[in-house]
Amino acid sequence: MSQDAEETRAGRRPERAHTRIAIIGSGFAGLGAAIRLRQRGEEDFIIFERAAEVGGTWRDNSYPGCACDVQSHLYSFSFAPNPDWTRSYSPQPEIWEYLRRCARDFGVLPHVRFRHEVREATWDESARLWRIRTSVGDYTAGALVLASGALSEPRMPELPGLENFKGRAFHSARWDHSYELKGRRVAVIGTGASAVQFVPEIQPVVSRLHLFQRTPAWVMPRNERRFAAAERRMFRRFPALQRAARAGIYLFRELFFLGFRHLPLSRLIRRVALRHLRRAVPDPQLRARLTPDYAIGCKRILVSNDYLPALTRPNVELVTAGVAEVREHSVVDREGVERPVDAIIFGTGFRVTDQPMAKHVRGRGGLTLEEAWGGSPRAHLGTTVNGFPNLFILMGPNTGLGHTSVVYMIEAQIEHLLGALDYMKRRGLAALEPRPEAQAAYVAEVDRRMAGTVWTAGGCASWYLDRTGRNSTLWPDFTWRFRRRVARLDPAEYVASGPLRGGG
Repeated sequence: MSQDAEETRAGRRPERAHTRIAIIGSGFAGLGAAIRLRQRGEEDFIIFERAAEVGGTWRDNSYPGCACDVQSHLYSFSFAPNPDWTRSYSPQPEIWEYLRRCARDFGVLPHVRFRHEVREATWDESARLWRIRTSVGDYTAGALVLASGALSEPRMPELPGLENFKGRAFHSARWDHSYELKGRRVAVIGTGASAVQFVPEIQPVVSRLHLFQRTPAWVMPRNERRFAAAERRMFRRFPALQRAARAGIYLFRELFFLGFRHLPLSRLIRRVALRHLRRAVPDPQLRARLTPDYAIGCKRILVSNDYLPALTRPNVELVTAGVAEVREHSVVDREGVERPVDAIIFGTGFRVTDQPMAKHVRGRGGLTLEEAWGGSPRAHLGTTVNGFPNLFILMGPNTGLGHTSVVYMIEAQIEHLLGALDYMKRRGLAALEPRPEAQAAYVAEVDRRMAGTVWTAGGCASWYLDRTGRNSTLWPDFTWRFRRRVARLDPAEYVASGPLRGGG
């Protein structure tokens, strides 16, 4: 590692405090943007990372059993295929190592400022640049790329008495590896995607597991297998084979959208999930409590072969009464039943529709993103926001997915970002932001496409919905249509100002 990189890793502020492009976050979105910038010959950028390593959610989520529920060959950069995936669905350590390897191999590590937590970013209208305050020092940037992701801040429920609990309590995204679970009595609160993965891992070692379920989830079988050494050699020798495998996975997963768009078609997917449930859970009473009463896809579909069988084990209790309070050594449900526990593990997801960074980014006039959104995030092409010049949000509003790989969406947004930066550079422009009417028309178009989908008409209240009841999380169409829509920057949809006023 170079001396510059070591100083960066140590958290010391570099001498130069201005950059053309500042990126917040070093997960798939931040690293993808950085790599594509370098591939286009751009070196004047910085990545702010609050941790000591790159990796984003795949660095932070290290709980037992953590893995991706999209196939490996699709859940990776198209420009950085990895022939060495060991499984069809990659475990967390392999994904994290893949991201670290990409950062090294594509030469972006010298651009990362580790242990630099961004505390505020404010648009300076007179200087036409972003002023960024970090935990280490102040910076300025011509453009700001918000790549902190939707799964970066754990959501902790507000439970009466939790602060008085004498045992160990932690969120799955902040797993306490120093705590030995063997022989412990454990309460797991939440039954989302993380719990589905770690519950089967801890069930065999704990003495008692109380699983608090608010709403049952639809669970599909995980058709997973190991890649033989010969397959990996073939992928290395013939990259076209891996590209073909990726294309096949992409096309197959795109078909799932039809079931979410047209509710009658979702019955086919529902039938597979019900058969999976019947085979895994023989007890009809337990099976009834695990059967959702909403359309499949309304909430995130979970993928697991061992979660449902784990719930049938003698040391597991499914609790559907909800949590009333936490006491010093126990959890009490809403029916008054008290269960002694040594540890509480929260599998309660993330703050998706109320992203914490939104309150720290101030646009023209000092208005924060949180204030501008008023509880319902909106952005033009899911990427740019009127009133926030030169701000680009990767994995912004309505870019999440319920059926395929978000990396595909991230790459599409990155190409739009590159097009915007190129346009500004060619024209000598200082600032670019979407016209309010263009943003409003795009958001209205998304809402029209969302109407009637399982995500709005499926009969559930999911984390896809913001506090206004609007689905501001998902893209309600085929992903190739999103890519086609954002591929080219249309200057008519943007307000440009310039020329540059010096200082960068």
